[in-house]
Amino acid sequence: MAIVRPFKALRPPKELAGQVASLPYDVMDSNEAREMAKGKEKCFLHVVKPEIDLDPSIALYDKRVYAKAAENFKMFQDKGWLKRDTETSLYVYRQIMDGRSQTGLMCCCSADEYWAGKIKKHEFTRHDKEEDRLAHIRATNANTGPAFLTYRARPEIDALIEEAVKSEPVADFVAEDGIQHMGWKVSDKKWIDAIVKEFAKIEALYIADGHHRSQSACRYAKEKAEANPNHTGNEEYNFFMAVVFPQEQLFIYDYNRAVKDLNGHSEEGFLKLIGQKFNIEKNPQKKPSKARTFGMYMDKTWYMLTAKPGTFDDKDAVASLDVSILQKNLLEPILGIKNPREDKKIDFIGGIRGIKELERIVDSNKFKVAFSMYPTNIDQLLAVADSGQVMPPKSTWFEPKLRSGLFIHTL
Repeated sequence: MAIVRPFKALRPPKELAGQVASLPYDVMDSNEAREMAKGKEKCFLHVVKPEIDLDPSIALYDKRVYAKAAENFKMFQDKGWLKRDTETSLYVYRQIMDGRSQTGLMCCCSADEYWAGKIKKHEFTRHDKEEDRLAHIRATNANTGPAFLTYRARPEIDALIEEAVKSEPVADFVAEDGIQHMGWKVSDKKWIDAIVKEFAKIEALYIADGHHRSQSACRYAKEKAEANPNHTGNEEYNFFMAVVFPQEQLFIYDYNRAVKDLNGHSEEGFLKLIGQKFNIEKNPQKKPSKARTFGMYMDKTWYMLTAKPGTFDDKDAVASLDVSILQKNLLEPILGIKNPREDKKIDFIGGIRGIKELERIVDSNKFKVAFSMYPTNIDQLLAVADSGQVMPPKSTWFEPKLRSGLFIHTL
């Protein structure tokens, strides 16, 4: 079963929602965050990226950073930029981007279910990033940004969600990037009971994005439980905030690759080696239109690479991914990139930045070659999670990004 639980959200008044809501902490660096929040005292980056209010010489994980997070979080509440709902509620969150919408349930999910594997993962987490968010949770005693989960859609849940969005929204604004964000509060017990009952029929939830947020929140739950001799499992800290979307509404962009050198090969030699595992043709198409094909840009020329039969295992959920095929047959054996998580020769460019960005960074001579990828689809993500495996790094790029500060779960 999938447990979803209502909570009393801390959230901005409707008229302030657009000023408070911010991009999540992990999609920009500190300098970019400083620029985004410049002159915007209500921007929630002051809470989720509190280093922007400190001297840049202070280390990112310094204890003063987390103290500033707690200070700013309290200030947001003291000034009325965040107010707590008096009723235990579930919330509905809708995003509209380029005419496409995704609508999910803002709720709390169970740390116990996470540890039991009923909330499934498809990525490894990094310990330093886990520790960062864990320290942030300890300082604020809150989930300040939601995890991004998905589930195999059920028409009964779709119908209940559609009923909820007929009411007046508690948030409705268009962000600077043109994406519309809407939120609804539902306190009706009959509706809450019905949605909880329908989710209980779902076998598993899946993390789409936010593995570090989920892992850190659940580590915090375990930490609090061990320190509480009267722990029952029903305490607020045993649940973490998430938006849960039906899988059919989610859209994954391509996550492209660029490499700084040819690992000592000449361009002619490089193409000859590629030809052992891929069919190569010059092609102005630039973006692949189907799986197992790859755009490649080098020396102002676009090529289309097609993986030859026998170069991948079609029955393996991970090995059959395009990112795995490129890694196994080209990036590692030819370009020498054994660990793409750590190798400084490779960079990853989200598809939302476009093909022109790949051309720009290669033409600038910062990179020697770039690869445009066919995007991983949501069914592949679920299959990998179901198999108990993990995807290669930078396999998926979800848009639009969830905003932080619209709903906050205090612990």
